[in-house]
Amino acid sequence: MTLKLPKVIGHRGAAGYAPENTIASIRAAADLGVKWVELDVKLTKDNIPIIFHDDDLIRTTGVAGLVAQTSYADICELDAGSWYAESFIGTPIPTLEEVLDVLFELDLGLNLEIKPCPGREKDTAEIAIDYLSRIWDERDNLLISSFQHVSLEAARDLAPDMARGYLIGGSLPDNWQEMADYLEASTINIGSRLVTPDIVEQVMDSGRPLLVYTVNDAMEARRFQQMGVDGFFSDMPDVILENLVKSH
Repeated sequence: MTLKLPKVIGHRGAAGYAPENTIASIRAAADLGVKWVELDVKLTKDNIPIIFHDDDLIRTTGVAGLVAQTSYADICELDAGSWYAESFIGTPIPTLEEVLDVLFELDLGLNLEIKPCPGREKDTAEIAIDYLSRIWDERDNLLISSFQHVSLEAARDLAPDMARGYLIGGSLPDNWQEMADYLEASTINIGSRLVTPDIVEQVMDSGRPLLVYTVNDAMEARRFQQMGVDGFFSDMPDVILENLVKSH
């Protein structure tokens, strides 16, 4: 299956312009002309998949507490926008289901990152994939990614026809190619600090697209593009889009 990967994917929606992982952020990304967004999914205490990044609620809601110990009813009471700007006061934390409706409305592709709370690597993947498989018919504009191998294994076993992105953070493991093969990964997604001409060449040799996060500097994006990087995750996707070298 060939993915319709764009050059730039909006990171957590368009996190440079609206509170991350919210419907406001997704709409901001669409307004900027973005074709895909990247969003994080994790489970509430009562196993509702929500779009949220951290294990703890404090950074984006101002309320201390772990997502894994908070019910969906209590999550609904939280404000995930006022930390960002006054104009976003009252912005809710959306569910995966709510977000999928908006993505369909706006005709956006999705990179869904399985971002499990500790110990919920398998459950988070299984519940999110179950939702997706019932609703998302197209397979060329959907990518499931995770740093957690257990989550990607679960995704592979449950929905082998959904493309998977192998996310790599701190350093490139020696056995990354074996892991990518084992997980049947469609893309390699690495942090910008890891990008070197050698690593780009290694990934290109593996025949997989290389996606790099989180790139907000236009000159850095152009430099990476010249090395052969295929795509970028950005909080300010319009800035990167405007400055990439157009392919003829």
